[in-house]
Amino acid sequence: MSAYPHHHHDQVLSEQTLSQLDRVEDFQQIAAMFSKLSDPTRVRLFWLLCHSEECVINLSALMNMSSPALSHHLRILKETNLIVSRREGKEVFYKAADSEAAHFLHHMIEQVMRITCPE
Repeated sequence: MSAYPHHHHDQVLSEQTLSQLDRVEDFQQIAAMFSKLSDPTRVRLFWLLCHSEECVINLSALMNMSSPALSHHLRILKETNLIVSRREGKEVFYKAADSEAAHFLHHMIEQVMRITCPE
């Protein structure tokens, strides 16, 4: 017997799947991360930072953007914990975080775009 309004086939979702569906806060957290990645500039910037650690001035030149505009995108990416920064004197350097989410997103971008990473 099914709890669904319509019974279309014999396949029934597992209890584990149904219990995960109730974890709304987890889905909200993922949706928030994806909404912050909805800008192609941030995706390009994140992908670049997966391959090098750079300061704002170099990133501005590479991305052909002003430093304030680039800093805005860096702040949003940092809020997602996909990138990290470190200070060296007056310079701040950014790179992709060494996290499961960052590695997964990097892999996903390259799979979707069929981009080959330089070795």
